[in-house]
Amino acid sequence: MNNKILIIEDDKSISEMVKDYLIKDGFSVDTAFDGEEGVEKFLRGNFDMIILDIMMPKLDGMEVLRIIREKSLIPVLIMSAKDTDVDKALGLGFGADDYISKPFSMIELSARIKASIRRATKYSNTIEKEEIKIIKFGNLTIDLDNFLVSKNNENIQLTSKEFEILKLFIQNPSRVFTKAQIYSFIWGEEYYGDENVINVHMRRIREKIEDDPSNPKYIKTLWGIGYKLGDVK
Repeated sequence: MNNKILIIEDDKSISEMVKDYLIKDGFSVDTAFDGEEGVEKFLRGNFDMIILDIMMPKLDGMEVLRIIREKSLIPVLIMSAKDTDVDKALGLGFGADDYISKPFSMIELSARIKASIRRATKYSNTIEKEEIKIIKFGNLTIDLDNFLVSKNNENIQLTSKEFEILKLFIQNPSRVFTKAQIYSFIWGEEYYGDENVINVHMRRIREKIEDDPSNPKYIKTLWGIGYKLGDVK
C-alpha cells in the first residue's frame, strides 16, 4: 500500500508541483491550502506523513503543528521560505521531525520523506521486548527498547530524532561524531551541509537533559570537530 502524504501549503503552484512529483514517486497525496483545512484533513485521514508550510492563512504552521502533536507522533516535515535559525528552532522545537528550505530539490525532499517514514515505521513496529535495555547515565535513565528517557525519575519528552541522537552517543560512549556523521546515521541519507539542522537538535536535547544547557556535561562539544558523550559518573 502506498504511503499517504498530506501537504499543507497555501501556495497552490508549489503544492501541485510537490504533489505531482510524489505521486510519480509512488506516494498517495492529498493537499490542503490553509491551516484550518489542513487540521480538518489530518483529523479525518490516516496519513503516514505531513509536509507543512509555516506562513499560511487562518492557522499558521506552528499552530497546526501544535494541534497535530496533541493527537499524533506522525512525521512532520516543515518547509518554509524563511531560512533563518530562528524559524528552524521554532519548527523543530515544536516537534517537527525535519526542515527543508525553499527553494528545494525534489529529489532531496523525496529522500527526506522516505527516511522519515522508515524511521517512524521502525519505531511503531518495535514490539519485541525479550530483553529491555535500560542504561543509566548520570541522572538519566534511557530505555532503549521503549524509547523512553527520564531524569531523576521524571520523564523527558524527546522527539524521535532527539532520542535517536542521544541513543547514538549512549551506545558509542568513546566515539567523536562530526555533524556529517550524525546526519548520516540519524537521517540515513547524504549530508547536504545544513549544519543548522544538527545545531537545533543538539540545542533542544541539551535544553531537555542538561542541568545547565550552556555548560553541558552529557554531550560535549569538541570545537571544530564535533560532539561526544561526556564523562558522567
